[in-house]
Amino acid sequence: MKKTNQTALAAVTIAAGLMVGGASASAGAAQCGRASWYSLHSKTASGERMNPSALTAAHRTLPFGTRLKVTNKSNGRSVVVRINDRGPFIKGRVLDLSRGAANQLGFISSGQTAVCMARV
Repeated sequence: MKKTNQTALAAVTIAAGLMVGGASASAGAAQCGRASWYSLHSKTASGERMNPSALTAAHRTLPFGTRLKVTNKSNGRSVVVRINDRGPFIKGRVLDLSRGAANQLGFISSGQTAVCMARV
């Protein structure tokens, strides 16, 4: 193989590797799906008491204390929440928000909405 072809092949391989790595990193950082809200006064999975007016959320796998910027895709409103519980346990939903967070996002009456979230 000629030297110029080897150099071009190496450059393409490196560029492809960077693009694949970048795509997977951004996919892990941002997620879109359905969110609902809940309002309890019991303890959360993290052990703290649920405060319905606080800006908190439940996620299946993110560590407790993780902060997420959640954006309502219907109206563009955003809020930063802290993960302090596990859930949602309903198929098709990616996040359960406190009533306070849902109120700021503007979907109390509908009960659920399409959102995108990213770590802060």
